[in-house]
Amino acid sequence: MLLPPRAMPSSPSHTTSERAGSSPRLSVVVPLFDCLALTRAMLDSLRSTLPAAVTHEIILVDDGSSDGTREWLRTARELQSAPFRVLFNERNLGFAGANNRAAALARGEVLALLNNDLVLLPGWLEPMLSALDRLGDRAGLVGNVQRDARTGATDHAGLELTPAAKPVHTRQTPGRFARLLQPVRPVAAVTGACLLIRRSLWQELGGFDEGYVNGGEDIDLGYRARATGRVNVVALRSVVRHHVSSAPGRKARDEQNSFRLAQRWERELTADAWRPWCREFLQSSFSSPREREYRVVFTSLAYLAGLRREPPPEATRGVAEGMARELARWRAMFPS
Repeated sequence: MLLPPRAMPSSPSHTTSERAGSSPRLSVVVPLFDCLALTRAMLDSLRSTLPAAVTHEIILVDDGSSDGTREWLRTARELQSAPFRVLFNERNLGFAGANNRAAALARGEVLALLNNDLVLLPGWLEPMLSALDRLGDRAGLVGNVQRDARTGATDHAGLELTPAAKPVHTRQTPGRFARLLQPVRPVAAVTGACLLIRRSLWQELGGFDEGYVNGGEDIDLGYRARATGRVNVVALRSVVRHHVSSAPGRKARDEQNSFRLAQRWERELTADAWRPWCREFLQSSFSSPREREYRVVFTSLAYLAGLRREPPPEATRGVAEGMARELARWRAMFPS
């Protein structure tokens, strides 16, 4: 089990006055790093869409911005009183570190981790809270559907694995009628751009692993939650817009983060890739069937239908070989 993230040096926090009385239902945590215009638009959308019945606090943590964000946080009148609380880091701690610091001060029953480049739409929160409540003690991370703010195309509806065991965003959503019948989709993990998690589970897991630098920490958290028996889901009726990867340096450490994730979760990532391997194999087989593949076809169909506990040997071998190639490539890139 991971230990709680170690304390990181930072300046004393500036906090606005807190509400007296009982703890709020929701603690909204928003890490900020530059992109002031997006931050202001995001907070406008947040304040206009938070249900009046949901008691909340909003914790903003600036992670070393240099574009005027820090000055705005100190002087904007609307941020100087509840429900806002404002923190300043002396230096950039990264996505994981900034979230961890803010979440450590949260008082709410539920944490809502939100990027500062979201556009929150009416009705985004209620389906996520409903999913969390329905799952009860089994709830892990609850995500939602995120559309690219520029194109409107679905950018995220949960996390899935490729046949080579690489995590990618699911970009397909069921139709409106299907969402009415099944409003929640179980997934391996969700993006940290917009998620809910009970504060008690966050504390149990130790928050984000700060060994990841602006990528992979959300997937790792999802797998750690799932390892405790919790269920991660996407609330398919909750939709937001996202200015994808707008933060400076967002992709700079993707390879190192992927290597860390694969080393820690090789077995789980491999097992999660068996179903995608079978689906891809069936698609290719139906377009150009070969007699010698019929056994693999039938075995793959039975596995996907839940009639077999294990996939065909070709699936386990193919996924393992793909993972081995990636690990070898990363070890060559980052020799210890």
